[in-house]
Amino acid sequence: MNNKPLIYFVHGWGMNQAVWLPVVEKLSTKFRVKCLDIAGFGNKSQRDLEPYTLAAISDDIANDINEPGIIAGWSLGGLVAQYLALHHPSKLTALITIASTPYFQACQTTDWPGIKPAVLSGFQQQLAQDYQVTLERFLAIQAMGSPTAKQDIRQLKQQLLEYPSPHLNALKGGLTILEQADLRKNISNITLPTLRLYGRLDALVPQKAIEKIKVFQPSAESVVFAKASHAPFISHLDDFIEEIIRFSQNLK
Repeated sequence: MNNKPLIYFVHGWGMNQAVWLPVVEKLSTKFRVKCLDIAGFGNKSQRDLEPYTLAAISDDIANDINEPGIIAGWSLGGLVAQYLALHHPSKLTALITIASTPYFQACQTTDWPGIKPAVLSGFQQQLAQDYQVTLERFLAIQAMGSPTAKQDIRQLKQQLLEYPSPHLNALKGGLTILEQADLRKNISNITLPTLRLYGRLDALVPQKAIEKIKVFQPSAESVVFAKASHAPFISHLDDFIEEIIRFSQNLK
């Protein structure tokens, strides 16, 4: 019998499970690691869900989970992980969000820090013209502020090419989810042990959002990587691994 803890990783928008390769290499001695693709991405690039909603892609991921384990979701994958913690808690033992939030879009009426609506709508318009250019711009924003930004972007690009290009409907639908999905009032109902990992230099999940998220889910533990941006598992891999191991050990 394998007594290693089981952990599932879910990637972000425009990405696929290949982004976790360095993480898998580091964690595999202590964990059973499974990387899951969101519908329309990676190994599921031909899966076209209709409608393409947070509920639909999360339920699809739930079907891939045959044994309860820790769920770790990055960015859009963090929204999926939070939805699973709310709607499929029996499939999970704990929740980890990575550079994620219950609500991504900035909102003046609720004083919520996030991605400016014009940025997200701009990506939607660009997608129709050139997916590669749109993705490169998105990658640049994700690494913005990181001391290793150029290397981070290069590594992400190389990893993404390991799998087929994403389905256009998934790219469009994923951006709509980032614009509209709002779990702020729901996350207080999450009963699973929760670790939220952030990068202080993250332009997509600004530091100002961290304290506001704590208000909605005060039971969650938060860790901020001081010099990381939106992809701390790439720019600060060893520190990231250390936090995953520490959190999992405290679950016992």
